[in-house]
Amino acid sequence: MSNADNPSDLPRSALRPDSPCAGYCSTSHGDEVCKGCGRTFDEVINWIIYDDDEKAAVWARLEAAGLVKR
Repeated sequence: MSNADNPSDLPRSALRPDSPCAGYCSTSHGDEVCKGCGRTFDEVINWIIYDDDEKAAVWARLEAAGLVKR
């Protein structure tokens, strides 16, 4: 059985969506930390230029804080 057949065998990063965005960003309304995904304003606006390591660090912080909603 390959990893594709058993998702529990995949690394956690392979199961993540492209972004932690939950679809209701409060940073656009002036919040420093988004109430939807838990990222800071800087993390939200810089997400598209972050490399894999930077994204993994944000994901790890969000997961450790229990902020990942999906």
